[in-house]
Amino acid sequence: MPHLTYLQIGVLLLIVGLLLTRGARRWLVLRRWSKAPQRDVSALATTGEAQFKGEAITTAGPLRPGHRRLVLRDKRLLPKPPPDPAILRRWPRPPKPKYLTEQEADRLFSPSLRTSNRNVMDLATDEAQLQRYGLPVWNSEDDVASALSLSLGQLRHLSQHRHRETAPHYITFAIPKRSGGERLIFAPKRRLKAVLRTLDRLLVCKLPKSEHAHGFVRKRSVATNAAPHVGKAVLLHFDIKDCFPTIHFGRVRGLLIALGYSYPVAATLAVLMTEAPRQPVAAEGKLYHVPTGPRVCVQGAPTSPGLCNAILLRLDRRLSGLASKYGFGYTRYADDLAFSGDDATKVARLLKLVPAIVAAEGFAVNPVKTRVMRAGQRQAVTGVIVNKAMGLSRQERRKLRAALHQQGTAGADPGDELRLHGKLAYLFMLNKLQAAALGWRQGMRPTLTNPP
Repeated sequence: MPHLTYLQIGVLLLIVGLLLTRGARRWLVLRRWSKAPQRDVSALATTGEAQFKGEAITTAGPLRPGHRRLVLRDKRLLPKPPPDPAILRRWPRPPKPKYLTEQEADRLFSPSLRTSNRNVMDLATDEAQLQRYGLPVWNSEDDVASALSLSLGQLRHLSQHRHRETAPHYITFAIPKRSGGERLIFAPKRRLKAVLRTLDRLLVCKLPKSEHAHGFVRKRSVATNAAPHVGKAVLLHFDIKDCFPTIHFGRVRGLLIALGYSYPVAATLAVLMTEAPRQPVAAEGKLYHVPTGPRVCVQGAPTSPGLCNAILLRLDRRLSGLASKYGFGYTRYADDLAFSGDDATKVARLLKLVPAIVAAEGFAVNPVKTRVMRAGQRQAVTGVIVNKAMGLSRQERRKLRAALHQQGTAGADPGDELRLHGKLAYLFMLNKLQAAALGWRQGMRPTLTNPP
């Protein structure tokens, strides 16, 4: 046997090490696969329809902690077994089997639906759970498009997140706030607004909501929100800071998944009902609208208030439990939280615990708008006085009386008469006696003394 030099021995050891390393890696892969749950995908066609495997998982939905739902997983998206070593040694290698069509793959892995969470990526619709909640059963994007009277292409055009949008679906403008600053309003264009109104009627208004929510709920109003706080010794008011912008795309998608919708349907609906703030940028001879933040529920979309009530369901339940523990009542109108009771010694505890619970639910209390109102001062809930009886303040009623006195004068604007009629109807809803003192009676209709 010829003598080997140290260099040749080193090269041989390196080759042997590489072969051993490759073999060990292959052995580890096969060992891990043998311990993993085996999923048979041999029955799937080249680009066949989805076949589902049922199992139960625990989700972190907004309904309750540890919420469980029956999950149907698309086998085409589950992990596949490692290829046969004999196939890897063949050259040229055979093409990989296709489990999705090109269009399905482009849609599923687009910026609108792409996710790194494999626990939700292959979820299918849980029809039984949707029926328990009274929600429409939509198994695919085709079902959503059919329910909204759209073609599949039109639905995907409206529910596509683009990083370089040439024609945005919203018109953005600012209105001044009463407390100072400006509020951004995203007004959807005509076609998208019609779609969102239909979606609000078919889905959003049916989402689970708390009995303590009075804003944007049928048969509830500022009057029902203020009634539980009439005549209390102390009234506390909290405001959720940036409530709508805090409800981002992921929260909306997670809510719909927890309720039982499949991942593609939930992601499509979440994109459709949210929008990102955009900045116009001129490039390549075109004007692009580039997103400067995440997609959120915007003020101006018809679906945002209903989504807000559904997302805040667990917060309402926690705050109502806290209030009842200390003998207080609790209501919420949009982002305004109101607590009232007769034991003023519990105020300090509520001032400490309410912001902590709100923060634990992913929101924040605006400390500037936190107020404690006792019986010796004016107590107001969403503009309604609740000291001894519901109604408007004395100053507001005096302004109404003065406006009624000036109503019949020459040159009065007919629009002012209609606005005055609306204010009197609003006062009648709050307090019939105060409205009757100003001459209002039920069933009264506006009479224009100076018709246009």
